[in-house]
Amino acid sequence: MERKKWRTAISFHKGHEPYVRGYRLEELVGNLTFTEAIYLVLKGELPTEKEAKMLDAIFVSVVEHSIAPPSVIAARAVISGGNPMNVGVGAGVLAFGEAHGGALEGAMKFLQENVEKDPLKVVEEYLSAGRRIPGYGHRFYKDFDPRTKKLFEIAKELGFFGKYCEFALEVEKAIEKVKGKRLVLNVDGAIAAITSEMGFDWRLGKGFFIIGRIPGLVAHVYEELTMEKPFSKRLDEEKEVEYLGPEPRELPESYKRRK
Repeated sequence: MERKKWRTAISFHKGHEPYVRGYRLEELVGNLTFTEAIYLVLKGELPTEKEAKMLDAIFVSVVEHSIAPPSVIAARAVISGGNPMNVGVGAGVLAFGEAHGGALEGAMKFLQENVEKDPLKVVEEYLSAGRRIPGYGHRFYKDFDPRTKKLFEIAKELGFFGKYCEFALEVEKAIEKVKGKRLVLNVDGAIAAITSEMGFDWRLGKGFFIIGRIPGLVAHVYEELTMEKPFSKRLDEEKEVEYLGPEPRELPESYKRRK
C-alpha cells in the first residue's frame, strides 16, 4: 500500500462524522471535561480521574502571572497597534522562549535523561561545563516557589510523586551545595517532574505551558481591546527611553547628493 503524504493518529472523519483518537466527537461533547479532552488528544487514551485532576491543577498553576511577562506585553502592544484578537494572542505565544515558558521542555528533558544518575554528580557535571539546569531559580521566589509546593502536595495526594519529583528535589539540594546559593525548584521544574511521572514525552513540554497560558493571554487581549485606545502603548521617549547613540550631527558634504 502506498504511503500517503500526510499521516496522523489523532483524528479522522468517517463519512461526515469526526472521530478523536477513535471516539466520536459528538459523544465526547458533554461527557468529557476540557482537561480530559486535552489529555486524550495528547496521550491517545482517556485519563483516569486522578490523571485528569493532576493535569487540571497543572494548567491552573500557569494560567496567569500578571501583566509583566514578555508574552502579555507583546500581546497588548500588538493589539495597541490596531490588530484583532488572534494576532494579539499569536504575538503573545511567539514571546514564549527559554526565559519565559520554555524552561519546561528543557526541564523535562533534563529529568528524563538523568533521573537514574547521582544528582550531585549530574549537577557538578552541568555546572562545571557552564550548562544551565532548567527548572531552577526564580526572579521573586528565593526560599520556595509556592506553586511548586502546591503542585507537589496534589501530586502526593493523587499518586504522582515518584522518582522524578524526588530527583528534582535532590537536584535542588545539590545545586545549593555546589554553588553555595539556593536556586528554588520553580513551577516549570515541578510541572516537568510531574508530567514525567505521568509518562509524557519531554517534547510536549512547551505545549503544556502554551495550553495553560493561552486563556490568560485571551483575557489580556480582550481587556486591551475593550479598555484601551489604539496606540496607547506608545513609549514616552522623554520619561521611558534612554538614548545611547550620537548627538544630532550633520550629514557629510560628500553624501549630500540632492542639492
